Amino acid sequence: MRPTYLEVNLLQLKQNLENIRAHVAPAKVMAVLKANAYGHGVDGVAPYIAPYVDYIGVAIVEEGIHLRELGLDNPILVMGGTLPEQVPAFAQYDLTLAVSSFELLDAAEQVAQAAKKKLKIHLKIDTGMERTGVHEYEAEAFIEKSLMCRHLDIEGIFTHFANSESNDLTHAKLQLERFQEVLNIYEKLSVAHPRIRHTANSGAILQIPESYFDMVRPGVMFYGIYPECDVKKTIEVKPALTWHSRVVYSKITQPGRPVSYGSLWQSEVPTRIATIPCGYADGYFRRMTNRAQVIINGKKYPQVGRICMDQFMVNVGDDDVKVGDEVILLGDGIAAEDLADWAGTNEYEVMTNIGARVPRVYIK
Repeated sequence: MRPTYLEVNLLQLKQNLENIRAHVAPAKVMAVLKANAYGHGVDGVAPYIAPYVDYIGVAIVEEGIHLRELGLDNPILVMGGTLPEQVPAFAQYDLTLAVSSFELLDAAEQVAQAAKKKLKIHLKIDTGMERTGVHEYEAEAFIEKSLMCRHLDIEGIFTHFANSESNDLTHAKLQLERFQEVLNIYEKLSVAHPRIRHTANSGAILQIPESYFDMVRPGVMFYGIYPECDVKKTIEVKPALTWHSRVVYSKITQPGRPVSYGSLWQSEVPTRIATIPCGYADGYFRRMTNRAQVIINGKKYPQVGRICMDQFMVNVGDDDVKVGDEVILLGDGIAAEDLADWAGTNEYEVMTNIGARVPRVYIK
């Protein structure tokens, strides 16, 4: 097997899920498995975690189809934007459609009628994200129209927070107020609201208990990572992933001999340089050049020289680092937050950019 690989602890994922469920009970829990299970590898994560979740969330219809092809029979909500011509796939694969417009509502009703089967939908309300969804001030007409769709099972209604992980929850609380106003429309119309109301992403699960309603949607925190370093850590979760590699070359580099493309780093004294078989094609960002650190034989060392597509170099000084020595790129003392800081991004991008050519190994 390739010496660069990810080790995913499935039991830790289950423990994270159990901790979340205990905190939000009696609300249901949707595990968000989009973007290759946040880089953890959906083929390994989904079949294991499926028996322990109430719902599964994905971003695009192809992700939902893939889960059905893996054999999962859980309810699956496709939360992202969908084109009307994609709606027949929802009926074919028994997927739940996030209906975010009047046009999509019409398309869903037509497809369900033609298929002669109920199509399950969740109404998407935009309370302040300005991405997809019907604005809360247009929601009454949207709800009235949905109630006229006889071939749809309007199972849910939801919104998405833009700032739930922030120290300042003013905007999140405003979004919650707007969503509650939308729910009040059902009382005004003397009809029952959809049976699954959901708003809480990871930040809201941690900080806004009044947002739980009937179901919560843990994304990054399901994988053991908090959405922001300053967020209130009201639930204990731990990372389930460790990124391993091994030294493939080790040599002494002399002063005045720059390392890697662009000659961005050189030593002033003879030093040992170790080469690691991982690069930006694997998701080890090029922009971490001369900033990242790795752990070799239990000790941290700086990455030096420009990170290449398939390899990067580490300055191990006078230490006797040999070919084959174990290297930790993420985990066991190096957090996703560290890589995010070195790359000038967030933990989400770090996790979801770990390349498909990096093997995933699952432990139970």
